[in-house]
Amino acid sequence: MHLSRRLLLGLALLLPAAAQGQESLPEVQKAQPELAKEPLVIITHDGKRHSFEVEVAETEQQQMVGLMFRTHVPENGGMLFDWGSPRESQMWMRNTKVPLDMVFIDANGIIRRIVENTVPESLAIISSGGPVRATLELAGGVTAKLDIRVGDRVEARQFPPAQ
Repeated sequence: MHLSRRLLLGLALLLPAAAQGQESLPEVQKAQPELAKEPLVIITHDGKRHSFEVEVAETEQQQMVGLMFRTHVPENGGMLFDWGSPRESQMWMRNTKVPLDMVFIDANGIIRRIVENTVPESLAIISSGGPVRATLELAGGVTAKLDIRVGDRVEARQFPPAQ
């Protein structure tokens, strides 16, 4: 019983701090200007190469805003969130107006998880389920249309071709 009271007390003390942290997040009001684009290729299990021109979100501010408020993501476009080194990636769809496919990529350029057709405006956390180097957001439905699967390989500046 003492453990339960301690746990409850600890949670009671943490909740206001957590809520305060949420309130201190800057409120994003509009889409960010289009970021610099870079080529990215996904090589599927059957050897097909699918080319994209993706915006690259590298700074914390760019990553925080992401594709919020965008009303269209082209089928050959998207946004790559480069975390710099492997880490757990946790995304959400706050202020995002269109469904996205989220592709989680490990440090070797291998797709480790795909979450298709995420729900616009949802605050549900979408997790990589393990450490990844980057998260790629594509237009909703693109991964199914192109038969992109876990285990497929990504080539980009961050993921050079295997030697």
